[in-house]
Amino acid sequence: VSDLSRYLVPAGTHHVEETIQKSRFVTTAARASDPGSARKLVAQVQEKSPNATHHCWAFVAGPSGSTAHVGMSDDGEPHGTAGRPMLKVLLHGRVGEIVVVCARYYGGVKLGTGGLSRAYSRGVKLVLDSLPTVEHVERALLCITVPYVRADGFQRLAREADVLIENEEYAEAVRYRCCVPAHGVESFRKAIAELTRGDGLVQEI
Repeated sequence: VSDLSRYLVPAGTHHVEETIQKSRFVTTAARASDPGSARKLVAQVQEKSPNATHHCWAFVAGPSGSTAHVGMSDDGEPHGTAGRPMLKVLLHGRVGEIVVVCARYYGGVKLGTGGLSRAYSRGVKLVLDSLPTVEHVERALLCITVPYVRADGFQRLAREADVLIENEEYAEAVRYRCCVPAHGVESFRKAIAELTRGDGLVQEI
């Protein structure tokens, strides 16, 4: 999903587990809309799995593929063998607002730097492949006033444009408080102007 105003996000917390040469890798993915939320989940996983040898993590706290708010950690693994490959997989994925933590339980066999990179990358790929997602749509809050005679027409327009009507007030005209998909604000403005023949009022809140 390339449109920054609508993209997939995790629908909940999800885990996958895999054993590679006696090391157990437990990968957890969850939604993180900001870096603070991402670090909070990392701390929760660390608390729940205190016996893990390493807790490596990466997050994209924004639209899918966006590098504006990203983070990663190798947590003691050789530099560049965990956090970076995990982040690379996330950035090439279709899911935004996501944090992934991989808890490794060392099994006595060294994997080498290449083996570690592949193992951590694979953990992220596996969790993404089975992760339940929902679509996130960025919305703008608008106050829209239309004449009474155009109220039915406006509500039809709202349904067609996936606009959420939060509140309605009836005075000299009908005043709606609406959440409009960010990518469709301009076309919705034009549709209202056509519907009301210029008698409608659109204000951003």
